[in-house]
Amino acid sequence: MSTSPAAAAAPATPTPTPTVDGTRAAAAATPGRWTIWRRIWRPYRGAIALLLLCQGAQSLSALLLPALSAEIVDAGILRNDPGAIARTGAAMLVAALGQLLFSIAVAWLGARVAMGIGRDLRAAVFARVQDFSLHEMRRFGAPSLITRSTNDVLQVQTFLVMVLTMIVAAPIMGLGGVAMAIRQDAGLSALLAVSVPLLAVLVGVLVGLALPQFSRMQEQIDRLNQILREQINGLRVIRAFVRDADERRRFGAANEAMTATALKVGRIMSLNMPLAHLIMQLSAIAMVWVAAHRIAAGTLGVGALVAFLAYIMQILISVMIASMLFVMAPRALVSARRIREVLQTQPSVAEPGAPVPLPARPRSGVEIEFRDVSFAYPGAERPILHGISFRLAPGQTVAIIGATGSGKSTIVHLVARLFDVSAGCILVNGVDVRELALETLWSQLGLVPQESYLFSGSVADTLRYGKADASEADLWEALEIAQARDFVAALPGQLDAPVAQGGGNFSGGQRQRLAIARALVRRPAVYLLDDSFSALDYATDARLRAALAVRARDAATLIVGQRVSSVRGADTILVLERGTIVAAGPHDTLMAQSPVYREIVASQHAGEDVP
Repeated sequence: MSTSPAAAAAPATPTPTPTVDGTRAAAAATPGRWTIWRRIWRPYRGAIALLLLCQGAQSLSALLLPALSAEIVDAGILRNDPGAIARTGAAMLVAALGQLLFSIAVAWLGARVAMGIGRDLRAAVFARVQDFSLHEMRRFGAPSLITRSTNDVLQVQTFLVMVLTMIVAAPIMGLGGVAMAIRQDAGLSALLAVSVPLLAVLVGVLVGLALPQFSRMQEQIDRLNQILREQINGLRVIRAFVRDADERRRFGAANEAMTATALKVGRIMSLNMPLAHLIMQLSAIAMVWVAAHRIAAGTLGVGALVAFLAYIMQILISVMIASMLFVMAPRALVSARRIREVLQTQPSVAEPGAPVPLPARPRSGVEIEFRDVSFAYPGAERPILHGISFRLAPGQTVAIIGATGSGKSTIVHLVARLFDVSAGCILVNGVDVRELALETLWSQLGLVPQESYLFSGSVADTLRYGKADASEADLWEALEIAQARDFVAALPGQLDAPVAQGGGNFSGGQRQRLAIARALVRRPAVYLLDDSFSALDYATDARLRAALAVRARDAATLIVGQRVSSVRGADTILVLERGTIVAAGPHDTLMAQSPVYREIVASQHAGEDVP
């Protein structure tokens, strides 16, 4: 490929408006809050309906017991009627057995539904995060996404267990208890008109005070996870700079802040149960005092009082269960909002509505073309790239060099569609990348990022991440080209040698070569090498580039480099300065015509043998 500086930097012909706007399409497709929860609940409608029936039957059985107690006292004990006692006792036994069986069914169904919804929420959050572009990942941050998919889901799941197994029964028991108490004696029930509203006001005030604190607590968990993640990943840096004490203080401050918030919430919600008990017990005392005078006057039976007190206890129990709801609900509500925020966020890089198949070229391979591309990060004051135009054909190598922050890696991210362009377009075989299915685009690329992240497993697992059915011969060939064969062959187990999370049991240069081998195994149509030789010595760098040139002779190769020695063999070198291509051409041409390139070469002359 030969691209002159003028051709590389000159404005391209006007680009037609793309038929697919990922951002607008994503925004238009954003589901509402209730749509998300309906999708989560829909598979469990049958189980929930059955659970509600069991809850109703369980509550009905429980509500029958006090009435039967009143009957056994008034019709059996006071009248000395053994037959009535036996009949009523048998009915009480059936009701108690029914309550037991239905409560077992409720517990089983509730646990299955809650655990299933928790599983589905985790899967939904994971699937959504997998679709996020780098923009959304940076917006939420890894610590927050981890918290939302684990702790927040756990809070919702625990709350659902309580709701489905206990709290659904609370209003049935409470309202049923009130109705049955009125049925026993309307006069005594008038006291409930004071105690029940008083309880409702109490719970409302406590929840109003606790809700903001629960929201703050989840944010503090995010912060704690962030600090832990930074300290674990940066352990060597911390020790190298002797910052152990400072990091302990930083973690301690975040930990104390979270503890203080948790204690504040605990103090608020701890008032709930004692005050609820106080109100209901005072109500029971008042009822017994009133009932004693009425029993003495002969206007109230002993059995009715026994039943009435039992219903008061059932109402008290339902209030206690409901109070547990109000203790857990604020935190679960905050967690549900945080989960919904993730699920409602549509990726800024969206799948096209009607994907276009990748056209075949007259000669095999994939061609990449940038047409007057500009890109600005969300919220940035100015674009990091503007007016970028160049073409990368099969069998050709384009290298990008420039100062730190000039936008070199951003170009690679745009090719892989980790971001979408702000203006202009990127064409793959003449088709805008926004019109291609993401899988179609990614299947053509072999990306070696700046950070050579390796997943845990074996060396073979790492290499087969690029191609699951690759043979051992393919793996060794890729290792040979990547200059990694020698150190892998020396490992115990060789291809079966373990790889720690992130490749932590390998040096930086070894991780980089394994990442290059992983891309080579895939045999992509386009190689994207983002500063992939930075951890290699010059001799290894030279051997790897020579072997790669043979392997990738039919592929298009885009190299981002800091060292001149890594890019000087490219067909065309693009010199980037402040997001603009200021020169383009082979090494010799740039040495003769580009002051910026000569300055870069001169700055590295002491460390490299560059003419």
